[in-house]
Amino acid sequence: MTEEVKQYDVIIIGAGPAGMTAATYASRAELRAVMIDQGIYGGQMNNTAEVENYPGYNSIMGPDLAEKMYASSTQFGAEYTFGMITGVELLDNQEKLVHTDMGDFQAPALIIATGSEHVHLGVDGEEEYQGKGVSYCAVCDGAFFKGEGVAVVGGGDSAVEEGLYLADVVKDVTVYVRGDKLKAQPILQQRAFAKDNVTFVWNTEVTAIQGDGEAVQKLALHNNQTGEDSVVEKSGIFIYVGLKPNTQVFTNLGITDDQGWIKTDEKMATAVPGIFAAGDVRVKDLRQITTAVGDGGLAGQEAYQFVSTLKAK
Repeated sequence: MTEEVKQYDVIIIGAGPAGMTAATYASRAELRAVMIDQGIYGGQMNNTAEVENYPGYNSIMGPDLAEKMYASSTQFGAEYTFGMITGVELLDNQEKLVHTDMGDFQAPALIIATGSEHVHLGVDGEEEYQGKGVSYCAVCDGAFFKGEGVAVVGGGDSAVEEGLYLADVVKDVTVYVRGDKLKAQPILQQRAFAKDNVTFVWNTEVTAIQGDGEAVQKLALHNNQTGEDSVVEKSGIFIYVGLKPNTQVFTNLGITDDQGWIKTDEKMATAVPGIFAAGDVRVKDLRQITTAVGDGGLAGQEAYQFVSTLKAK
């Protein structure tokens, strides 16, 4: 027997700050809205130790902010469900059919807010030792390395922010930077340089991650200025070398650029009528919680306008 397709006015794929804000706006406008996410609501906020640039809070833990946003996103009746998206179909009547491992969902409006994920180094040992010393989340895994020295790879905001968090948890932090300077915000650089247990190693790349099969033990390094190769002992490595969009299942829709980011206009609309995108998944210069929230609010409002116009016909 075929399972019944669940009907909504708007389907929101992703329950990070963009998706949750879109749900708040759409449901407050009395649309039947559902958020679908394969993980816990909050997205990257759950991997963020401390947020200092969100209006209304001098400082708030990322998971705490996620909880507050979730409460807001469901207060007007929006639903939240677990599910892995396996595909999206465009039907003849402007309806969108979303396939998931938990069943099918259908709506005239679709908001894609799937965010981004960490880029991997692509070196030997990285995949083998994920969860065994290789991590992309200091908040999640930092406590496992209390009393030990760990490595951080990267020179941007995320690398420095997470390095600062780790410095308060572990014995010492060595940050390996491919270039000769950081790209992080000046205030973060100042804090990091002032930490006695944070050391920066410049012009250096990790070329392999080595271990005994059970856990990370060593890192192979290459200095791209001198050509020198070396090996250091480390039991933990935290990698922050960029982001890539979570858009693999949407390639058939023709709404992404050559790197996979979704192209929208200023109203969050894609080239497909009724499909909107919000947050980090979009082509944009700044990817922050605040910008995701702004995108989500606009996408939710535009979804309402789209659905209202269809219903009026």
